[in-house]
Amino acid sequence: MAKIGLVLLISLLLVTPTCVAKKLYKYQDEQGLWHFTDQQPATLDKVEIRQMKPSRKQRVWLEQSGDQANPAFYVLNHYPGPIEVEIDWGAHNNVIATPPLPSRFVVEPGQSAPLLTVRSGDPTETGHYSLQLQYVTGRPLTDYHSDTLYAPPFSDNSRYQITQGFGGEFSHTDPQNYYAVDIMMPIGTPVYAARGGVVLETEDDYDGNGTELSYASKANSIRILHDDGSMAVYAHLALEKAQVSPGARVETGRLIAYSGNTGLTTGPHLHFAVLINQGMALVSTPFQFRDQSNKAFEPVLGAWLTGKSWKGGVGDNLP
Repeated sequence: MAKIGLVLLISLLLVTPTCVAKKLYKYQDEQGLWHFTDQQPATLDKVEIRQMKPSRKQRVWLEQSGDQANPAFYVLNHYPGPIEVEIDWGAHNNVIATPPLPSRFVVEPGQSAPLLTVRSGDPTETGHYSLQLQYVTGRPLTDYHSDTLYAPPFSDNSRYQITQGFGGEFSHTDPQNYYAVDIMMPIGTPVYAARGGVVLETEDDYDGNGTELSYASKANSIRILHDDGSMAVYAHLALEKAQVSPGARVETGRLIAYSGNTGLTTGPHLHFAVLINQGMALVSTPFQFRDQSNKAFEPVLGAWLTGKSWKGGVGDNLP
């Protein structure tokens, strides 16, 4: 009987994993002893606080069931919405997968059914293999089109200028950001949901910014999954100011965060984009805001967008 060795390799996560950071509290008591803790200390002594570097939190796992000679594999999805995964071979020899690899699957929140099985090609020879998993949030959408008009993501009668539009030369040149807009606003400005949906993930623990590419993945952000499968991204948010958590259902006009200046920025602003999953990749898609007269507003460079309340069950589309 063949002995099949198993090495699992999670080779690529297409969506940056959620990060979790804590604070380090340092203080000296009356006896002169120093204390270090990651919990808010109950003391009247002077406390020094340091923001610790965020650590990545894994949300997707490839798991094995069955015995070693006849294993089956399933996926655990801890996102509160669907993901698409692709499983492929790494290094392998004398093994056969059913279905053949690479294969893609849509996985709902929680544990999937068994997605594939592996067996020896020649039972008289030893087989060995590794598996590679990549994933992207959202179910795949082809030929996507929407007439949805998005509410300005800030408070009533507030007015802010669009400082980078579709295809902006500074950072809106790749498919994921091409149809994004940057809205200049002061740090601490309340940010509201431009469209209702389920909070898919939050990044809330970054506190730096700069123009080096290393900051591109270090923006605090919130991603909201809409009923049609698209996702809105609100980025460069303030440190530890998220007002919602993954899994929460929010309506249009719900306070979700406060603007900041985190990640790849040259100054305080809100980055807003609508994303869809196409071909195992997140790509941005064109959208329009809704102005104060319920008319479509094109988010072009230099335009001023004025906020209006959409609370109280206002629909997503034009009357």
